[in-house]
Amino acid sequence: MSAGAATPLEAVAAAVRALGGLLATTATHPGAGEPAEHGDLAAAGPRTVDRPADYALIVEVVREGYLQHYGTGRVVEPGDPDLALLAGDRLYALGLARLAELGDLEAVTELADVISLSAQAHAEGRPAVAEEAWRCGARAVGAGATPEHELAKVAWRRGGPGV
Repeated sequence: MSAGAATPLEAVAAAVRALGGLLATTATHPGAGEPAEHGDLAAAGPRTVDRPADYALIVEVVREGYLQHYGTGRVVEPGDPDLALLAGDRLYALGLARLAELGDLEAVTELADVISLSAQAHAEGRPAVAEEAWRCGARAVGAGATPEHELAKVAWRRGGPGV
């Protein structure tokens, strides 16, 4: 997975095409103006300063996986709900594996938590909580998790008030 493409979403499309197979045929050509807000949040932090393009790409790969499960992808358009679920799982794995290759286990944990918390939020009919988990998780990938962030994740898992 190379971060050399012009935008994070173009890099996601290139990474999906590089996988080959059926998934590769579903990759679109995202426009240069497509937002990559979660990748940008992660890339802007002090933890990711040495590899901002890599982190933007990784977060957007995982975000694309999430969108395959709970929305409409920006890069991958499988056209079949079952294939979308499989594509989502493959994209989750691709992003987390890349983080593991970078040796960033803190970011692996953070994105795994985002995946888990957003799934819980959707199962509970709280998509706004899922979006907040994504924003907070992307920031934590870039800046590190604060004690308050860790407490919020515990509260989210328990479905506490004010989440």
